[in-house]
Amino acid sequence: MEKRVTFDNRWLPYALLAPQLLVTALFFFWPAGQAIYQSLYIPDPFGLKSQFVGMGNFEFLLSDPFYLSSFQTTAVFSSLVTGLSMGLALWLAVMADRVIKGSGAYRTLLIWPYAVAPAVAGVLWLFMFNPNVGILAWYLNAIGYNWNHVLNGTEAMGLVVVASAWKQISYNFLFFLAGLQAIPRSVIEAAAIDGASFAKRFWTIVFPLLSPTTFFLLVVNIVYAFFDTFGVIHTITAGGPQQSTTILVYKVYSDGFVGQDLGSSAAQSVILLLIVGALTVVQFRYIERRVHY
Repeated sequence: MEKRVTFDNRWLPYALLAPQLLVTALFFFWPAGQAIYQSLYIPDPFGLKSQFVGMGNFEFLLSDPFYLSSFQTTAVFSSLVTGLSMGLALWLAVMADRVIKGSGAYRTLLIWPYAVAPAVAGVLWLFMFNPNVGILAWYLNAIGYNWNHVLNGTEAMGLVVVASAWKQISYNFLFFLAGLQAIPRSVIEAAAIDGASFAKRFWTIVFPLLSPTTFFLLVVNIVYAFFDTFGVIHTITAGGPQQSTTILVYKVYSDGFVGQDLGSSAAQSVILLLIVGALTVVQFRYIERRVHY
């Protein structure tokens, strides 16, 4: 017998869905439509009128070496942030899953960084690595390494990667820990009785059973690296030095709000939306095939 939810009033389902549909239309479809519309125009310097240029903004972007370099910067940045945050979170979750005494306090301390806003996280790391007053920069200088992320692009990239990954570790930790606790202990104990070491049990039993959680976090972390790291980059490096930390989402801001090139900024946002959509489709189409639920 099939169980279905029925409503006595035919308008009740639409009334229940209306608030969410209204919010989605106002904060997603309307801004997306405005971005697509503005990407086809170039406004005058005073913002009084706009000239239709069709695909001119997109043609200019795809021939701009500074914009093309931001693709490479985004690829490197997102890969490092995703790999570092997920790797450390998985290691911490495995350690937390084995802790017996004081496990509640240990897990609480690991969760706290997730409550910190990205901009605040950026300011914290900026203070620690400030070339003039930063405590960690002082220790690096004491051992003979002259730290200055304001002038060194590699150091700037490393700093924003570490700050962004630190912010996301707590989120990944929660899901990895929940996934570990959902694995039947009898399976792991049976492998231990058969003589499998801890490392072999992890890579042959535990990690494959965590594949649904890992796949979900992979998608979430890539989206996080593309969009939610704006606050970290803006507070630490502002895209510098020499655009070495200017990822795609930050270039949308710098060209649109700082450079006042709204047409180019809108075109960049459309390209960024297409890239993230394509990555999500590839992940669900090909990577998910290796996931066993």
